[in-house]
Amino acid sequence: MSTPIPNRTQVAIIGAGPSGLLLGQLLHKAGIEAVILERQTGDYVLSRIRAGVLEQVCIDLMDEAGVGQRMHQEGLVHGGFEMLYGGTRHRIDMNKLTGGKNVMVYGQTELTRDLMDARQAAGLPTVYEAKDVAIHDFGSAKPRVTYWKDGVEHTLECDFIAGCDGFHGVCRASVPRTAIREFEKVYPFGWLGLLSDTPPVSEELIYVNSPRGFALCSQRSKTRSRYYLQVPLTDRIEEWTDEAFWQELRLRLDDEGREKLVTGPSLEKSIAPLRSFVTEPLRFGRLFLAGDAGHIVPPTGAKGLNLAATDVKYLSSAIVEFYQERSDAGIDGYSARCLRRIWKAERFSWWFTQLMHRFPDDGPISAKFQEAELDYLLNSEAGSRSIAENYVGLPLDFGE
Repeated sequence: MSTPIPNRTQVAIIGAGPSGLLLGQLLHKAGIEAVILERQTGDYVLSRIRAGVLEQVCIDLMDEAGVGQRMHQEGLVHGGFEMLYGGTRHRIDMNKLTGGKNVMVYGQTELTRDLMDARQAAGLPTVYEAKDVAIHDFGSAKPRVTYWKDGVEHTLECDFIAGCDGFHGVCRASVPRTAIREFEKVYPFGWLGLLSDTPPVSEELIYVNSPRGFALCSQRSKTRSRYYLQVPLTDRIEEWTDEAFWQELRLRLDDEGREKLVTGPSLEKSIAPLRSFVTEPLRFGRLFLAGDAGHIVPPTGAKGLNLAATDVKYLSSAIVEFYQERSDAGIDGYSARCLRRIWKAERFSWWFTQLMHRFPDDGPISAKFQEAELDYLLNSEAGSRSIAENYVGLPLDFGE
């Protein structure tokens, strides 16, 4: 039985990815009404393969939302990761260097499924395949959203609009160009990713700086692996057979990795470009941007999903404060508070990308710079601690 869709709500959430669903769940827990509009089907949303390294902040938010049970049962807690360069591995002991902090490997698809199931079980309204979504009057106290569903146009009146609809979504695109500033860096390579039902090559992630380019050995579970290779942007996915992928990965690994690598047919294979992107500000009247709608990070630092979760934490708290305390302080400070954290994560992701990849136009000196910096970082407790505390995620109140 489908949930009736009202024509009036407190918060209209555009986008049913992790940020939109998590926001909806947190608001529901606080007794605040929200309708989620998504242009794709639910199955399509679940088919999107994304990263799955969760910071403690994201883990805590899933618990706060009441959807963390399966995550704790099936997620893999990691207290460190390895960095491979010059044929030698060096372990970053995050747990030791950060006073006991860890990350958890739990696929974004599974996190999304948990949030979807909870929303459906609670009978909360979500419109999938909402066509031609448009936002209106968000500079006023009475914003509204229009969309088409099953050949009928609908209008949803609301108090606030949360733009959780990604980099190509309608929300950021609806903001007047004179009111927004965008910062962007596009990297001259992409990541070729392969997902396979094979045991991971290592219990922890391995970040590889090799003369042939970057590689990452990651995982989704003890039986499902996710691997990445740095490739030129001119490469096409059709050019990469599974056999060619595995062969190239072997060439970038050390002897131990090559010996332990278990190969198999790919479940999914894709090439993703890398970019750093930030929008300022993130609030426009009654419209708020969250997640990929407001910022993109290269995946090297595993920050994309975690930054989106932080946005949602700040936004949900601000909206709850507005309704429960009749205060505008949270919504007025939302953008500045988010951006302060976003830029720190952007810096780390940019720096880690610079450190681990081969840049085609930099020449041999670039590799020497990387080697010297890696030699310092991995043989200095202070250097290793800096990597560790950024990787596990800075505290929500860092610097405040």
